[in-house]
Amino acid sequence: MAVRHPLRRHYADPGVPPVRRRELWAWAGFDFANSGYTTVVITAIFNAYFVGVVAAGADWATFAWTAALSLSYAIVVASAPLIGLYADAHARKRRLLVATTLLCATGTAALWFCGPGDVALALALIVVTNAAFGTGENLIAAFLPELARDEGMGRLSGYGWAFGYGGAVLLLAICLWWVQGADGRGSDTVTAVRETLLFTGATVLLAALPTFWLLRERTPSAPRPFAAIWATSLERWRGMLGGVSDLPQLRRFLACIVAFQAGVGTVITIAAIYTQQALGFTAAESIQLVLVVNITAALGAAAFGHLQDRIGHRNTLALALLGWLLAIGLLAVSDARAVVWVAANLAGICMGASQSAGRAMVGSLCPAGREAEVFGLWGLAVKTAMILGPLAYGAINWMADGRHEVALGATALFFVLGLVLLARVDVARGRVEAGRVGA
Repeated sequence: MAVRHPLRRHYADPGVPPVRRRELWAWAGFDFANSGYTTVVITAIFNAYFVGVVAAGADWATFAWTAALSLSYAIVVASAPLIGLYADAHARKRRLLVATTLLCATGTAALWFCGPGDVALALALIVVTNAAFGTGENLIAAFLPELARDEGMGRLSGYGWAFGYGGAVLLLAICLWWVQGADGRGSDTVTAVRETLLFTGATVLLAALPTFWLLRERTPSAPRPFAAIWATSLERWRGMLGGVSDLPQLRRFLACIVAFQAGVGTVITIAAIYTQQALGFTAAESIQLVLVVNITAALGAAAFGHLQDRIGHRNTLALALLGWLLAIGLLAVSDARAVVWVAANLAGICMGASQSAGRAMVGSLCPAGREAEVFGLWGLAVKTAMILGPLAYGAINWMADGRHEVALGATALFFVLGLVLLARVDVARGRVEAGRVGA
């Protein structure tokens, strides 16, 4: 009798390709590819560059940045159920993943053209690239239930996030070296920052090539007319939002995701802005902090990925959300550099843990044959959160006359709400529901 691999999913149907070890690496490696985009463009470099240089530090700059991101997330939210159903029906997850990655990579490189005053161009490219990134994130996540067994899903998800943060650290370190060496090359910081966007676009595309080459489709193609897919997507979208769903525990967890991801998304979006505008960090100091935080996030994702498979996704996620509240509390009581570094790295650990646990828990509640649809709804929840959180932060910051500490305090409420909603999710019942619907 063959020994079952502790992580890979096994299929009795000989017509379904077996899951190879290299395929697990290829799946996790996509996080390595796309995390460079969020780290350089959304979190560490281009966001602060947009506020300080492109928009010349205008009072409305932070709000304009968060509004553009919110629009991009709204596009993902609106299209996620439709794209997920289409990908499942036509077995097109990989093809769509290639298309969205190409769009994200080329759009990121095009940010090189954004200099002082190019506000409209910068915001348009951010909307396009971030919408492409978000859709690709849903598509790659939809492969998770096809690749891993339920008891190994936490580890594989954790490995993916860990690889992602590792890729972000490597790319961010290169960008930091490039920006700090601008004077030595006879250049300047503004030019160097723009050049890092070329590096980032190329990295996203090149690092994703093994995923495109090795990842296999396993959901059988069952083509449906587009009109039928469109009608079903509207039904699923309304069902999840209106409470009419054949997966009530998954619906509850999606509501929980909206809450806590609003907090996570806010921190990712405003990290460099907060450190430079509220704490007085230089651009180089801000990049260094984000670089180290990505290392702790990678460690948190990997370590908590193993913990998930021991104590469960739900308990692991609860610990991570409590850690988030502690990190925000530390920032609230002191702005001393030592305290900021401790709080930021605690947030990094919890960021890796919460994102890994959330994705794996959705996978455990997903019925067979509806992977792209369910992870499209996961994307709907995550991107809805990314609209609510950063936009609320930007609006509160604006109304509070630029007082970032007020907006950060309001962000803590998202994590509190996430804990409350998580307590209402019955994972065991949710797995039974997924098995019944899948059957």
